[in-house]
Amino acid sequence: MKPSRRSEVAPFFVMEMMKAADERAAAGVDVFHLEVGQPTTAAPEGVRRAAAAALIDDRLGYTPALGIPELRERIARWYDERYGVAVPTDRVAVTVGASGGFVLAAVAAFDAGDRVGITAPGYAAYRNILRALDLEVVSVGVDAATRFVPTPERLEAALPLDGLVVASPSNPTGTMLTRDELVAVARWCAEHDVRLVSDEIYHGISYGAEEVSAVELWDEAVVIQSFSKYFSMTGWRLGWTILPAGLVRPVERLAQNLFISAPTLSQLAGIAAFDCVEELDGNVARYRDRRRIVLDGLAAAGFEEVAPADGAFYVYARVDHLGDATELCRRWLDELAITATPGIDFDPDGGHRWVRFSYSESTDQIAEAMRRLVAWARDRSRHRGG
Repeated sequence: MKPSRRSEVAPFFVMEMMKAADERAAAGVDVFHLEVGQPTTAAPEGVRRAAAAALIDDRLGYTPALGIPELRERIARWYDERYGVAVPTDRVAVTVGASGGFVLAAVAAFDAGDRVGITAPGYAAYRNILRALDLEVVSVGVDAATRFVPTPERLEAALPLDGLVVASPSNPTGTMLTRDELVAVARWCAEHDVRLVSDEIYHGISYGAEEVSAVELWDEAVVIQSFSKYFSMTGWRLGWTILPAGLVRPVERLAQNLFISAPTLSQLAGIAAFDCVEELDGNVARYRDRRRIVLDGLAAAGFEEVAPADGAFYVYARVDHLGDATELCRRWLDELAITATPGIDFDPDGGHRWVRFSYSESTDQIAEAMRRLVAWARDRSRHRGG
C-alpha cells in the first residue's frame, strides 16, 4: 500500500542539517549550531513557577477548544499594551503552537485547489503544509530590489490569488515590513479579495524597526503568533491566532476535532509570560550582540550581500561566489564543525545561492563559529590567489 500524494512534501532541510550535526556530535565533535532557530534560554522564571503550581493544584483536563478564558483575555490585553489596539477576546484562539494555528487558519480560510501566495524566500514548513492540504502554492519572489518584502507589483504578477502569507520579521531573512509596506500589502489584499495571513511569531525580537501587527490595519487579516520565540517557550507548543469574526466559529469547530485543545499546563503557565518582559527583553539584548558578531564576521569573510536583518535571529547571506549552498553547508560541517541551513529550504528555485545563519545559540558559540568561518574564507582566498 502506498502513502498519500499529500504526504509527498519536501523534507525540512534545517532538520536534516540538525540530524547531520547530531551525528557528528555523537562521534565526539564539538558542533557549532547556526542552523536551528530556537532560543537557548529556558522559559521565563514566572512561567516555570506558574507551571509548577499548576502541576500541584490543577486537574489539567481538557480546556475549551479556543483556550482558557484567562489566557485569551491576557492575549487580547497584550495587543492593547504592545500595539495600542483593542482586540476582542472572542477573536483570540489559543493553538498548539503557531504551526497548529496555521493549519487551523488554512483549513478554515481556503478550499482545496485555492491559490495561496508565499514569499520566496519564505518559511519552508508553511509551503509544505499548504501543499499537504491540497492548496496550490504560488511563489512571490522577493529580493534586494524589493528589500526582501512583497510589494503590490510582485503580488500583481502572482494573480490570481485566494490567499497570501507574509511574515515580519521573516524567516529566513529577518527582514521586517515597515508600516507603509504592510499597509500597502493589506490594502492590495482588500482590493483583490485575498485573505491575508500575517506571521508575527518573531515580534518582540527586533532591533530598532517598528513592529506593526496586521490586526492594527485590517479586521479581515489572520494573525499567527507563538510563545516559542520572544517568550522562549518552544517545547511548550503554545501559540495563538487573531481571527476575523467570520473565521472564529469555523476555527473552533476544526480545533475541537483536530486538536481538542492546546496543552493545558502550557496555557496555565503562559498567562504569566506577559509579565516577564524585563527578563525577555534581556534575551533580546543578547541577540542584538550576537547579530553584530554575525554581520561583522560575514563581512570579514567576504559575504557582501545579506538581507536586511531587522529582527528575529537570522542572517540570510548570498554565497554563490563560493559555490552551491547545500555543498557549502556540508563542507562547513565536515571541515569546520559549523552547521548552517542552505537556502533551498526557503526558496526551491533560487535558494542554492543563499545560506541562513541563525544566531540563537550562545554568544561564545556564535563568536567561535564566525572566527572559524572567517579563517576558512581567508585561507581559501589565499590558495585561490596563489
